[in-house]
Amino acid sequence: DDEKVEAVNALLRRHFRPEFLNRIDDIVVFHPLTREHIARIVDIQIRNLAKRLEDRQLKIRLTDAAKTRLAEEGYDPAYGARPLKRAIQRLILDPLAMKILSGNAGIGTCVIITVENGDFTFQVEVPQAA
Repeated sequence: DDEKVEAVNALLRRHFRPEFLNRIDDIVVFHPLTREHIARIVDIQIRNLAKRLEDRQLKIRLTDAAKTRLAEEGYDPAYGARPLKRAIQRLILDPLAMKILSGNAGIGTCVIITVENGDFTFQVEVPQAA
């Protein structure tokens, strides 16, 4: 990896003036995210979303198929995790917000998110009174 760092340093010296390079403290080389990385990020992002929804006493649960589909939709090695964040917004958060605003999902419910025929589906479960 020292050879790669030196190659990057040489490239920077050819393209930028010494005055600019002198302001840089360190060079960090990022490697593209793999599908496995994206799958782990999906889990982290969904856990964070679930924590935010706890305040509203609302639960969500994604099936493995839904997590896999999100990872597929959000995978782009050139752009890192940004496409994943947009995919979660478009495919999960926006439809979930519509469920909440329409009154279909509310306090004490659990929204189960899965994939059927390539599309995300949202099933609202209301707990049975004991």
